[in-house]
Order: sequence, then structure tokens, then C-alpha cells
Amino acid sequence: MSSTSAAAQHLRDLARLRRVRDRIDREYAKPLDVEALARGVNMSAGHLSRQFRLAYGESPYAYLMTRRIERAMALLRRGDLSVTEVCFTVGCSSLGTFSTRFTELVGVPPSTYRARAAHATGELPSCITRQVTRPIRNREARATQPQLA
Repeated sequence: MSSTSAAAQHLRDLARLRRVRDRIDREYAKPLDVEALARGVNMSAGHLSRQFRLAYGESPYAYLMTRRIERAMALLRRGDLSVTEVCFTVGCSSLGTFSTRFTELVGVPPSTYRARAAHATGELPSCITRQVTRPIRNREARATQPQLA
């Protein structure tokens, strides 16, 4: 394969990866899995996962969960839905998995976040709140230090 055709193939792969990322951003609340995403761009699931990680620094599943958690944070800040309702609204089918991933990314459980967010962000404009409270990508939230008596 010549360098010109290799470069062209690389650009086509990047375009397919952008389509996958855009689909995740659009359809995060729907049941999505790596196999379905890969079929949509005519790639194998393994190849898609490897290429997505190289391009974006995380797996398609991690990106999907981060997107769901971002939306969940916004819904929890509103305060009119329970944690369970938020979990299912953002496309998660397991409250346990949702709570675990939320805690990993945000640093506190969803119920604690909901209670704190109602008081902490009440006076801030929504655009500032969204920027300040965005979950941490590509690394987990820092664990809080245990309080020694």
C-alpha cells in the first residue's frame, strides 16, 4: 500500500470514528453497544474500539458512559427527578452500574450530587454551571481522603 493510499484510508477511518462519536452524542439515551456502533460504520467491534481509543483516548463505552453522566448531572441539578428516573432517562439499564460510574467520574454518589447541586448552583447561569460541573474524562475523580478522628 502506498503512503498516499494509507493516508487516504486513515482519513476515512477518522471520518468513521467521528460518525460513531456523533452517534453516541445524539443517541446516548438509546441502548447502544460497541457491536451496533461498529456495524453502523462497517468495522469490526475490536477494530472500532482500538481506533476509537487511539483517536479519543478512551473506549467507545467509556465515552458513552461519560456522555450519559454529563446529561445525568444536568437532570440531577434540576432536582425534579429521582436518581432512578435519571438513570433510566439517560439510557442506563442498571442503577448500580449508573451509580458506580457516576461516583467514579464525579467523585460523589448521584444522590449526594443532587442534594449539593440544588444549593450550590442555584444562582449561577446554566452555561457556567455546565462548565464547572463537567465530569472528568480520561481519569477518575480523586478519591476523598479518609477523615481520621
